[in-house]
Amino acid sequence: MKTILFRLGPFSISLFGTFIALGIAAGFYILNQEAKRKNLDQDEVFNLALYSIIAAIVGARLYYVLIFNPAYYLKNPSEIIMIQQGGLSIQGGLFGAILVAGLYLNKKELSFWKVADAFAPAIILGQAIGRIGCDVFGVAMDKVYPWGVKISGQLLHPAQAYEIILNYILFAILWNRRDKVKYNGELFLLYIIGFSINRGIVEFFRSNPIVFKPFTVAHLTSLIIIVIAGVIMRFIKNEKGDSPQQLRVTPKRKLIDNLIILVGMIFSVLTYYSFY
Repeated sequence: MKTILFRLGPFSISLFGTFIALGIAAGFYILNQEAKRKNLDQDEVFNLALYSIIAAIVGARLYYVLIFNPAYYLKNPSEIIMIQQGGLSIQGGLFGAILVAGLYLNKKELSFWKVADAFAPAIILGQAIGRIGCDVFGVAMDKVYPWGVKISGQLLHPAQAYEIILNYILFAILWNRRDKVKYNGELFLLYIIGFSINRGIVEFFRSNPIVFKPFTVAHLTSLIIIVIAGVIMRFIKNEKGDSPQQLRVTPKRKLIDNLIILVGMIFSVLTYYSFY
């Protein structure tokens, strides 16, 4: 798979970095639309997004170091900061971003759940696009399937493509759910649960440390996240608070939105295959 798009003198522009940047840009666009709709302070939301991205990178790296390969990094501590060599866990990134967001919103005396609902569809769309350039493939295929990717002479499961498709489906669910939420936090918790399910599905086609066969440490993390999110969902559902602002979306607008999402998903998958 082509990992470098092009070079500018001593600098190289990587495929993964490019699509991460595009994912962030798309996420910011969606976030801006939702912030306007919810009458949130756009400057505060923008600042929070920047802090959350930094926290996500730190959290993703720390989680990978501590959970996936602690023995190696104990022997090679200087490698911990070498994130350009890979080794980031999206689940750790979520932990880091949620922690910083909670602290920031508490300090600003803003509703965590209302703001989190604005972030939910933006995050999953960014994840879907960002996966296009990821070079972490799945395990070898037992049989020859036409959608497999051939890397170093082996036919592998395109784990990135699986996750791209699942994440676009989740984005469509959240986007269509915006006009039906009953309480603040519902959309964000649905995202947390939905993404954990997506990761659990894709994990069957990847190679990671096993807890007990065939379940990996990422499966265990996903299960814990789902249980915690489910408990929180049940708790805040019964809390009395501000009702979320309802959005009226016409069937025609929904149809157009869903067609755009479908086209985006197909284009993203085709783009992914064009680089391997």
